[in-house]
Amino acid sequence: MAQPPSPNPQGRSATSGQDAPATLEELRQRAESIAGLSLGQLADLYEIKVPEDLRRNKGWVGLLLERHLGATARSRAEPDFPHLGVELKSLPVDLGGKPLESTFVCTIELTQLADCEWEDSRLMKKLRQVLWVPVEARRDVALAARRIGTPIFWQPDPEDVAQLRADWEELSLLIAQGRTGEITAHLGQVLQVRPKAAKGGSRRRALDDEGALYDEQPKGFYLRASFTAAIIERSLRIG
Repeated sequence: MAQPPSPNPQGRSATSGQDAPATLEELRQRAESIAGLSLGQLADLYEIKVPEDLRRNKGWVGLLLERHLGATARSRAEPDFPHLGVELKSLPVDLGGKPLESTFVCTIELTQLADCEWEDSRLMKKLRQVLWVPVEARRDVALAARRIGTPIFWQPDPEDVAQLRADWEELSLLIAQGRTGEITAHLGQVLQVRPKAAKGGSRRRALDDEGALYDEQPKGFYLRASFTAAIIERSLRIG
């Protein structure tokens, strides 16, 4: 059984979380130190109450991991560890390690896509280097008892980049042309566009195909579960 790590090796209080890691190796050690722990064990280190479920606390697991690992970006449009260029993503998986859902990457700035190139896109900035933390997500297991898996550091290879870019360009073109009504979750091989808002009534301003502004529900780019499953499979082969 994995033993809970010390919550404040740098002298910080248990409730404040850890300082940002200075190096990739330090981040790796922190992530590996909690592999095998339950969410309840990790939450206890920071005196955090575990909710009964995630229906009204969807981002709770990610926030707990951010606190322990020392992420600093919060909701800003940059990687969670800006000084290291690393994005943190929790990955809900089944007992066999298979991802159970698509993974949110970033919100889409609807009015800015027309002037954005792939290399400078928010999506590419987020995915240049990712720390994946698998977390057990079986519904028959209480949230506090769900285990944290072995972390995976990942950088997209040329094939990954080509797939992501092709989907991003196709979807971004439709959005830039004001054809958001044509976008469904079926478009995209590895990437998809889905509504992203805390409340269903949220709206943002977008442009239609004639350049006129209209209200549009916020959208985000998501990685398909088949794509993240392939990442896990490759990491297991390498490991």
